[in-house]
Amino acid sequence: MSGPLHFVDRIKRVEEHLRESGLGAMFITPGSDLSYLIGYHAVPLERLTMLVVTPNNDPFLIVPRLERSAALASPFGSTGWDVISWGESDDPYAIITNRLSGLSGTVALDGHMWADRVLTIQMRFPSITFVSAAPIINAIRIIKSPDELDHLRAAAAAIDRVHAQVPLLLGAGRTEREVGRDIADLILAEGHSSVDFVIVAAGPNGASPHHEVSDKVIEVGEPVVIDIGGTMPSGYCSDCTRTYSVGEPSREFMDRYEVLQRAQVLSTQAVHHGAQSHDIDAAGRIELTEHGLGQFFIHRTGHGIGLDTHEEPYIGPDNPTVISSGMVFSIEPGFYIEGQHGARIEDIVICTPNGPETLNKQTRDLVIIPSS
Repeated sequence: MSGPLHFVDRIKRVEEHLRESGLGAMFITPGSDLSYLIGYHAVPLERLTMLVVTPNNDPFLIVPRLERSAALASPFGSTGWDVISWGESDDPYAIITNRLSGLSGTVALDGHMWADRVLTIQMRFPSITFVSAAPIINAIRIIKSPDELDHLRAAAAAIDRVHAQVPLLLGAGRTEREVGRDIADLILAEGHSSVDFVIVAAGPNGASPHHEVSDKVIEVGEPVVIDIGGTMPSGYCSDCTRTYSVGEPSREFMDRYEVLQRAQVLSTQAVHHGAQSHDIDAAGRIELTEHGLGQFFIHRTGHGIGLDTHEEPYIGPDNPTVISSGMVFSIEPGFYIEGQHGARIEDIVICTPNGPETLNKQTRDLVIIPSS
């Protein structure tokens, strides 16, 4: 299946979910859900763009007139379904209420819809009950197609090429910000269309999982956590963390890092069709706990990835989500000791019928960069 047929199938699956759930319609505004369902990468603007899907009639897309050509050029424009444009003096919500004049019951709204959109829809359909569309769309998005898996493999390979060059950028006397700027340039040079995040956390800053960058100078013997990712031209994301050190770190850090490596391997090995999220999390968390690091592992083990860097499924404690073949997510245990240091190892993993397929290939060993 290729081209717009991908998106016709996805819409048909939404329609089936609507019928099974007894919902009257689903409204989707710009974001990754819209991109996933119809292949239209609309920019969120003050002018309304909205996809309307009903259980028994063809979907239609409302777009500002100045966006009509872009919408028609998308895969949705090739399906034959209606693209309805509106001008500056038109009321786009009136178009929707006229098309859905008999709408009743419950309507699903996309989970990232702007509040003013939600409030206006509630005002125009005062007798309707609203629920989140996220459970329906997530149930479809969570299993990746073969094409999606190939896109994610390409994204992982691109970010690996960046990590392979990081040792050339790290050095005592450079600031986190300087290194981060160079890494951002590499992310684009290695095939991404955008830089989504660059975390360069040296020494004590490594104890903050989302530190990003600062003007801190990297010193000899300091571990440096580098977590980077971007979006490829396909729309699919990369995300990979490795830990480095400029010169030899302390023996204490080395010992802790060896435990972390084992924990990351154990959680990866726990990935299989039918596993539960909390069991994958526990496999690594128990190892960290047994060696005195459990209290410093302060986040879940992983998150799904696709058109968003973070999406379903989430891999964490008390999460009973059953993992199925075709799901893709990170495995990224870490430890974070305030005032001292931190470390994280992150790979993107596919659950296959034969177990885990790790997409990131760069070494998971602590990379020690000569200080002189």
